[in-house]
Amino acid sequence: QVQLVESGGGSVQAGGSLRLSCAALGDTYSSFCMGWFRQAPGKEREGVAFMDSRGGTSYDFSVKERFTISQDKSKNTLYLQMNSLTPEDSAMYYCAARRPGFRGYCATGYNYWGQGTQVTVSS
Repeated sequence: QVQLVESGGGSVQAGGSLRLSCAALGDTYSSFCMGWFRQAPGKEREGVAFMDSRGGTSYDFSVKERFTISQDKSKNTLYLQMNSLTPEDSAMYYCAARRPGFRGYCATGYNYWGQGTQVTVSS
């Protein structure tokens, strides 16, 4: 069983930065696929950034070169550094996890979710 708790959301002006945190209680991140997702009102949930069980990372094109996913293994915490924020980034952000599938597959099937943290970017 994996329990995820997000924090770090808030309100920021366009061009600003925020750092989201996701604390995992129980299993270590090192053996799981991890991801950050977001959902804005009236829109579908979308994947933002991912880290596989070997530490490899990937990003949605819309946030590439602006967002960085990382982890602190000693604190069992996942981070999402968000820079150059725009109003289009406003959403509820969720941390998610899953055990890796065949050959370390991490693209879909996330089944552990945090409660979310709100990010609001004003212009």
